[in-house]
Amino acid sequence: MTDNKELKRNTTAVIFSGWMKNALLLFSFFLLFTEKTEAQYPAEKVPDLEELFPVAKVACGPWIQAVGQNEFTVVWTTNVDAIVWVEVAPDDGTHFYAKERPKYYHSLYGRRVTGKLHRVPVTGLQKGTCYRYRIFQQALLLDKGNKRVVLGDPNGSDILKQLPYKVTTLNPDKNEIRFVMVNDIHANDSVFRQLTKNVHEDNTDFVVFNGDMLTQIESEQQIMDGYLNSACELFASEIPFYALRGNHENRGSFSYEFFNYFPAPGGNAYYAFRHGPAYFIFLDSGEDKPDSDVRFYGLSISDQFREEEAKWLEQVIESSEFKMSPVKIVFMHMPPTERGWHGTLEVERLFMPVLNKANIDLMLSGHIHKHSYIEKGEVNNNFPILINSNLWKTEVSVSSGSLKMQLIDASGKIRKEYSM
Repeated sequence: MTDNKELKRNTTAVIFSGWMKNALLLFSFFLLFTEKTEAQYPAEKVPDLEELFPVAKVACGPWIQAVGQNEFTVVWTTNVDAIVWVEVAPDDGTHFYAKERPKYYHSLYGRRVTGKLHRVPVTGLQKGTCYRYRIFQQALLLDKGNKRVVLGDPNGSDILKQLPYKVTTLNPDKNEIRFVMVNDIHANDSVFRQLTKNVHEDNTDFVVFNGDMLTQIESEQQIMDGYLNSACELFASEIPFYALRGNHENRGSFSYEFFNYFPAPGGNAYYAFRHGPAYFIFLDSGEDKPDSDVRFYGLSISDQFREEEAKWLEQVIESSEFKMSPVKIVFMHMPPTERGWHGTLEVERLFMPVLNKANIDLMLSGHIHKHSYIEKGEVNNNFPILINSNLWKTEVSVSSGSLKMQLIDASGKIRKEYSM
C-alpha cells in the first residue's frame, strides 16, 4: 500500500513537472510572439475624443452688423457645423447671471439653421441703449435627417474669464456722433490694421467700409485674411461696421455670399438710417463698366439695379425722418466725377438729380485711390464731395451745427482737415 502511494506521488510529480515545462515553453513563445508582433504591427492610436466628438469653437468673430435703433445682428463662424444662439442683457450693472437672459437664434422660417456661418438678429431693443451679449455654439455631431440628429456639448463665451461683449443701439437723440471711413483696401491688411487700430479707444460710433475692400471675392478665407480677422480683433465685436459694396465686391465666384457675411439694415444693398443729428444714405454704385463688358461674362445687370435703387432714393428723400434731420450725409463708392466711365455717368444721371434737390450736406466716396475734395458746383453737385485715399482714413465728427473731417494716414499723421 505504501509503495502504491509513493508511486502515485512520483507519477504526479513527473506529470506536474512536465506540465510546468510545457507551460513555461508556451509562455516563452507567447512573449516572443508578442514582442515580434508589437514591433511589426504597432497598436493603433486611440482616437482623440475631440476627433470623435468635436467641440464647436469660434473660427472668426463675432462681428456686429445691421445696428438700428431697436436691433443688431451678431455674425461669426465656427470650426465645424453647429447650431448657435446669443444671450443678451442690458448693461445695467447687474451680473449677467442675475437671471435667465433671453436667447436669440439663427433660424429660418421656424427652424434653427446649422452650418459654419452664423447670423443672429437681436430685436426688440431700446434706442441708444448699451447691451451686453455672449455667444454660444453647439456642434452638429450627427445629422441623419429625420432619423436622428446628435448635438455636442454647448461651448461659448465664458463671462467668468472674459467680460461680455457690448454694443449700443442707434440713437437719433444723441447730440454728437463720430464715425470712421476706410475704402479701397484691396486686401492690404497691414494698412487696414494701422488705420483702424484705435477705433475702439476713440469713442467711435461706427465704421464704414466704403467699397473695394478686396479686388474680387473668391472664398471665405480671402475675406478673413483680407481684413475681417483684423477687424474682429481690433473693434468689430463691439463697434459695428457698415459694409458698402464697391465695384470690386461684385466680382468673383464668392461675391454672391457678400451679404450673408455682411447683412445690411433692411436686407438690401442700399439703405438709410438716422443716428444722432445725421441722416445717412448708403448708395450702392454698382459696376464701373457697361454690363456687356467681356470681363463680366454676361453676369452683370448693374444698370437695372441702379434704376431700381434710384426709385428707392426718391422715396427716402421724401420721408419725414430724412427731412427733419439737421445733417444729411451720403456714402457712395464711386463719386460722380467727370472721369467718363459708364458707371460714373450712370451714377451722375440717376442719383445726382435726386440728391441735388435734397439739401445734402456731404457725400463721402472712394474708388479713385487718391484724395480729392470737390467743392459745391464743380461737377453739377449741390453739395461737397470728399473722396478718401486708399491709404488714409476719414474721421468725421457730427453735431447739429457742424461737420468736422480729418483725413489721417497709416502713421497717424493728419493729412487734411475740413469743417463745415
